[in-house]
Amino acid sequence: MPPADASAEPDAVLPEHQGPAERYGSGSAGVEDTLDLKLTEELLALIADEEEPGEGQREGRREDQGGKSATEARGACAARPGSVRELLGDPVTWPPATTEAGGFRLLPVRLERDLTVLTRWMNDPAVAAFWELAGPASVTAGHLRTQLEGDGRSIPCLGLLDGTPMSYWEIYRADLDPLARHYPARPHDTGVHLLIGGVKNRGRGMGTTLLRAVADLVLDNLPQCGRVVAEPDLRNTPSVSAFLSAGFRFSAEVDLPDKRAALMIRDRMHRAQL
Repeated sequence: MPPADASAEPDAVLPEHQGPAERYGSGSAGVEDTLDLKLTEELLALIADEEEPGEGQREGRREDQGGKSATEARGACAARPGSVRELLGDPVTWPPATTEAGGFRLLPVRLERDLTVLTRWMNDPAVAAFWELAGPASVTAGHLRTQLEGDGRSIPCLGLLDGTPMSYWEIYRADLDPLARHYPARPHDTGVHLLIGGVKNRGRGMGTTLLRAVADLVLDNLPQCGRVVAEPDLRNTPSVSAFLSAGFRFSAEVDLPDKRAALMIRDRMHRAQL
């Protein structure tokens, strides 16, 4: 479950935690931007993939929207090899962003290379209080493997500033995530979770700078994505402020299982004005 900000200090840590399979039950409150989410081919393919025999799911179940059975959806997926694994592209190919703090880019996590630094960050008391991943390296590794061995709807990344790892990101398809149960998701909505590692990188506007850079990277490299979304804890005024300063708008209050969240949205169509 995405935690609140790990500090009351502005822009200190902006984590939105946990992989898609671990998050959100059902229910929401006061959500605007109403739009019915149709079952796209990608969604149908994912549903089919999750309903393979042996998973305790019923074969041939028809969905309320689209009228396709799981068998039919599997056929559509088979006709598009690799489509389920290519939901977000490959952030390693995204050109770096130029920011006032330096050159920034995303680098997909590799356990053998990155586990030590990520475990250290997760054991920082300011981070551990909200991400709840403190402990031995196996705890952090388990969290990462959920995404690395998943279907590609969430990609864990290091954020590198002038080549130095200094933040952790999860870029995920919000419309294919349990979060979509809580707001009127649109196809290709892309979500972001963030924590900033290291005290020296906190409390000096870095959160705003990085959030703007990553939102721009998402919109520049995922042309079908019309919105970047996030769900910081509503009580976390510094975090919400950082999103607002980065060009996100407050859309609604959303009830999630362990917090009341501020649904933050950055729209492609308004990015030139923000």
